[in-house]
Amino acid sequence: MEKRIATVIMAAGKGTRMKNPDKAKVMFEVFGKPMIQHVVELAQALGSERVIAIVGFQRESVISYLTTASPFVEFAVQDPQLGTGHAVMQTESALGSFDGDVLVLSGDVPLLRAETIHRLVDEHHAADAVATVLTTVIDDPTGYGRVLRDVDGSVLGVVEHKDASEDERMVKEINSGIYVFDAKHLFDALHHITPHNVQNEYYLPDAFLYFKKEHMPIAAVIAEDSNEIRGVNTVEQLAEVEMALRRR
Repeated sequence: MEKRIATVIMAAGKGTRMKNPDKAKVMFEVFGKPMIQHVVELAQALGSERVIAIVGFQRESVISYLTTASPFVEFAVQDPQLGTGHAVMQTESALGSFDGDVLVLSGDVPLLRAETIHRLVDEHHAADAVATVLTTVIDDPTGYGRVLRDVDGSVLGVVEHKDASEDERMVKEINSGIYVFDAKHLFDALHHITPHNVQNEYYLPDAFLYFKKEHMPIAAVIAEDSNEIRGVNTVEQLAEVEMALRRR
């Protein structure tokens, strides 16, 4: 990882299924600390020059916690929340002139290992890609974005479950929501994405469609352990992730 790296952490979401409407999802604790703290520590372990948390719902609690626990973390505010692409757009004032890689992590994915991200970044550089997505293969991909590949295995793009055709829904390789981008191309691509989809949101994976159209190389790396990229959306999933960390 010789190239400079900045890490952006998605932490604006509500967590409507967490049974506590007053708490930011990333502030639910796993193994004695909020989920987002696990992700911040991963960003630190990777040697990130900058760490920016994108906050939204109940942001005061997230900012208050991290300001004490990890005072090097910077913040960008996403309000209203108009999708993952819109979230990363909020970091442009901070990272628009950054020369290096921008790693995008999720604040509710506490099982991710540094080794997996090292492999993601190494492959990104080896492929000389402008963007690389971490994927995994699962038996039931319902609800997840699918990674579409050409017959030669090259990445065509990512399609959200709601927008996927019947054939695309048969694909079992899913988008983890974890990416590395070349900074200078990232924000250019974000200026070209539109909310023309079922959710009327700006999807970060649509940047891949823009890169493809511009004939820029994109890549995908499959995580060997699909557990690592598990996000937490329910109290039950929180308990499962806690158990996985304890076993580790």
